[in-house]
Amino acid sequence: MNFPLLLRTVRHLRMTQVVHQVKNRLVKPKYVAMEAPTVKGGGFKTEPIPRYKSLGGNRFTFLNLEHEYIGWNFTDNGMLWAYNQNYFDWLNQEGMAADEGCKWIDKFIEELPSNRVGLDPYPIALRSINWIKFFCKYPETATKYRLDSLYSQERLLEKKQEYHLLANHLLEDAFALYIGAAFFGDERLLKEAKQLLLGQLKEQILPDGAHYEQSPMYHCILLDRLLDCINIGERMAVNGVELRKYASLMLGHLESVIWEDGSIPLLNDAAYGIAPMPEQLFDYAKRLYVKWEAIPMKECGYRKMKNERMEAIVDVGSITATYQPGHTHADTFNYELRIDGKPFVVDTGISTYNKNERRQYERSSKAHNCVVVDGKDSSEVWGGFRVGKRAKVFLEHESPQIYHKYPLIISAEHDGYSKPVKRRFEMTNDGFVVEDWYDGEAVSYVHLAESADESRVAIEGATKIEIMEEKYSIEYNRYRPCKVMAIHFNGKLKYTIK
Repeated sequence: MNFPLLLRTVRHLRMTQVVHQVKNRLVKPKYVAMEAPTVKGGGFKTEPIPRYKSLGGNRFTFLNLEHEYIGWNFTDNGMLWAYNQNYFDWLNQEGMAADEGCKWIDKFIEELPSNRVGLDPYPIALRSINWIKFFCKYPETATKYRLDSLYSQERLLEKKQEYHLLANHLLEDAFALYIGAAFFGDERLLKEAKQLLLGQLKEQILPDGAHYEQSPMYHCILLDRLLDCINIGERMAVNGVELRKYASLMLGHLESVIWEDGSIPLLNDAAYGIAPMPEQLFDYAKRLYVKWEAIPMKECGYRKMKNERMEAIVDVGSITATYQPGHTHADTFNYELRIDGKPFVVDTGISTYNKNERRQYERSSKAHNCVVVDGKDSSEVWGGFRVGKRAKVFLEHESPQIYHKYPLIISAEHDGYSKPVKRRFEMTNDGFVVEDWYDGEAVSYVHLAESADESRVAIEGATKIEIMEEKYSIEYNRYRPCKVMAIHFNGKLKYTIK
């Protein structure tokens, strides 16, 4: 064990995380069968967003990996795959018949005593929301047998709230408890859940509307859940003014961060095929009469720069979820660039959450469009979801976010290495310019999409240029070829993409 690295990691934790890490090892709440109260809350005001199709016959497909059902504890495809099986998102996929869904619910309840994975708090939270959506869609399926199990799982979740992790895990717990309380009409639980929910939204949603873990994918996942809370809560005549305020903020950020084609940039832990699409979220919000307008990006650390043919998302921010950076990469000053709507400079993306060599690479500085010194990462990413020492960003200058005034310039410095790294982004009428400074030898990496023409990159100040074949991901467990330019320099480097 590398104790200095461990100390650089745990020093950022909050005391409540440490206390609950110890508590979770000593106290393990058990599932206790309870009798559910009579359902009073009713259903949703409007149809929630349907889920991706994952179940066909007796075979599940998650993360682009397919396998027949052989048990709820099946982990050969990784723990995230096993979690997805226990989430029951697929219960609300398009075309799911009532009798088919009930078959799987009853199977789950019957096999619950031997289910280790499904009684972790995160699967309980997501599964309870999905069961409630299914029961609201097919009220005749909400038998006492099934409701008793659902209520018992909610009460177990109440005892297993994820204070040892915080961040999106605790927020998901709050969403599930709130929706469960609204569904059952449980006033005591609703009061507790609403207090937790509002407290976490205040903590986790930045002033510019972004979720503080800085992943566009998780932002969409959590926004969807927040809209679900508004959807079912107001059906129960719960005042949703505060929830609508946060939904408007999150929608405003989403409006600003997405590409012109409506897709999300794949920054930090983000992939396609997991979260609802932005257009689905905007439609859902409109059906709930939630209003919003685009919010300029600031606290999230991202900025958008564009001209008539080019569009870039640049990262000039520090880690904001300091005590839970599990979905963060060592990608300070990373960027993605599109030309005529097509990817040109890409992020390596994520293909796995398994704690393996690929996961470590995908979180590394080398896997991003960043400056690397001595082959090291700007922030110490390790262990799949851990970060030790973190780079801190000092923003020096940025042009107002008015796209039609050129040149647009953003310059910043970070302290991730022994000497400062400086980067300047410039968007002109007809090009995108990146300038790097480091007092010594360094390498600036540029990942080009498979269709990108490297001759469009004009380089000044390089001491050596290497072109390597690599691969990147836009979905889990799927790869595309890319070329990586490793541009060596000493002191100053400038390259222009026309």
